[in-house]
Amino acid sequence: MLKGVLTYPRFPKRLQAMIADRYELLDPGKQTPGEAFSAEQRAKVVALVTIGGRPVTGAFMDELPNLKLIACYGTGYDGVDRAAAKARGIAVCNSPGANAAAVADQAIALMLAVMRDVPRADAYVRSGAWGAGERSNIHAAFGLKGRKIGVYGMGAIGQKIASRAASFEADVQYFSRRKLEDVAYPHHATLESLADWCDVLQIAVRAGDDNRHIINADILRRLGPHGYVINISRGLVIDEPALIEALQHRAIAGAGLDVFENEPRIRPEFLTLPNVVLSPHQAGHTIEAHEDMQDRVMANLDAFFAGKPVPFEVPLD
Repeated sequence: MLKGVLTYPRFPKRLQAMIADRYELLDPGKQTPGEAFSAEQRAKVVALVTIGGRPVTGAFMDELPNLKLIACYGTGYDGVDRAAAKARGIAVCNSPGANAAAVADQAIALMLAVMRDVPRADAYVRSGAWGAGERSNIHAAFGLKGRKIGVYGMGAIGQKIASRAASFEADVQYFSRRKLEDVAYPHHATLESLADWCDVLQIAVRAGDDNRHIINADILRRLGPHGYVINISRGLVIDEPALIEALQHRAIAGAGLDVFENEPRIRPEFLTLPNVVLSPHQAGHTIEAHEDMQDRVMANLDAFFAGKPVPFEVPLD
């Protein structure tokens, strides 16, 4: 049986070593698989390990004629053309929940940073202005106690964001497509209703074509001039021109963004806005999260090569 596993792009040394120890690792390094390997070598590949947001098209799958499994590193799998995978008999899996705590931590960090104006406060101290007695332009802000935190998407990450926000004595409610019986927080029937209610909208929904740019000018208007939006999901969920306009005209108070629609090439307007805090898609970037994701990738690969059901398979419909 072929045991070729292609990793694209490159992954942490720990995962690369585990794959190489059990299977035939094909690592193209900084090249594309087509540049690094011959057609004969690519024919050895039966499993692909990739990042969920990276495009895996039908044409890419056709370059790997014996591909039978696409294993996504992390929760997301939005970059995979699932219809193309289904048509070719290729299973798709991910590593859900492994980085949920880390991502939730970052969501709270971004919320605190933008609400309390942490970057500008840091710059004020570092510049020497505080020590020189210069007046600060940092104004008193609302704290989290009593704030209304709306969570859009109540999966593993959303639930951890909710529990963390609640520990700050905030009021938490959520919107998802269906009301979850095992979640105690109040459920809103629509995203519009949640936006009308909340002071901070935390986006933790899985991104897809059905919610592309769902955070639009109307949702931002509903948040209002004292409202904040935090996104640790995927950049495509937000209509970025609408968000930039809302931030520029103070239609909302601020935003905390870890993800962007065309990252790493983000819209330059974000760089000049004082009421937005930016981070480079690093929410899940902790040692513990990476090790847990790697272990889930290996669990998927090991089950697949043993002829057993893949533990974290995702639907292709």
